[in-house]
Amino acid sequence: MIQDRIAASTEAAIRTGQAMIAAAVTAPKGNGVDDVKGVLLTGEDKDILAAHMRDIADETGEDFYARDAGNVDNSVCVVLLWAENAPLKLTHCGLCGFKNCGAARKAGAVCAFNVTDLGIAVGSAVSLAADNRMDNRVLFSAGKGAARMGIFGEEVKVCYGIPLSVASKSVFFDRGPGDVKF
Repeated sequence: MIQDRIAASTEAAIRTGQAMIAAAVTAPKGNGVDDVKGVLLTGEDKDILAAHMRDIADETGEDFYARDAGNVDNSVCVVLLWAENAPLKLTHCGLCGFKNCGAARKAGAVCAFNVTDLGIAVGSAVSLAADNRMDNRVLFSAGKGAARMGIFGEEVKVCYGIPLSVASKSVFFDRGPGDVKF
């Protein structure tokens, strides 16, 4: 079998995305509670994500959503990682700004442990992408687009998207605050 550069690169990006989800799942978690979830978007689902990001740009006037949607368009796949908001039921933590987990839950606050777990998982995932020499960028905007897609429930407060690109020059550089470059 002969596999051309584009087919081989596409396959490598998808394999890397799958491995990134595994890296996120195996990253250390507070209290050993696995609150981090992930999925890999390709093809039409990736296109739907980019469309939602453009809709957010139109509604908010925030150009970076459209710029980032262009990056998603120019990527092979997108890894989505999120943490379910599940306070650990500690009685005297207060890291979220509330007296305890019960008060935080009642106020709809985001658990500091859940967000920290997600940050560690994202770091683990992108370091794996770097080890595989895969261009990537962590996008808050892709997380917001994913929320619109209904990929996860309302208990999810924080999500990040990490598109993976294989190109001679990274699509994630030379990006102005509102520039959309293709």
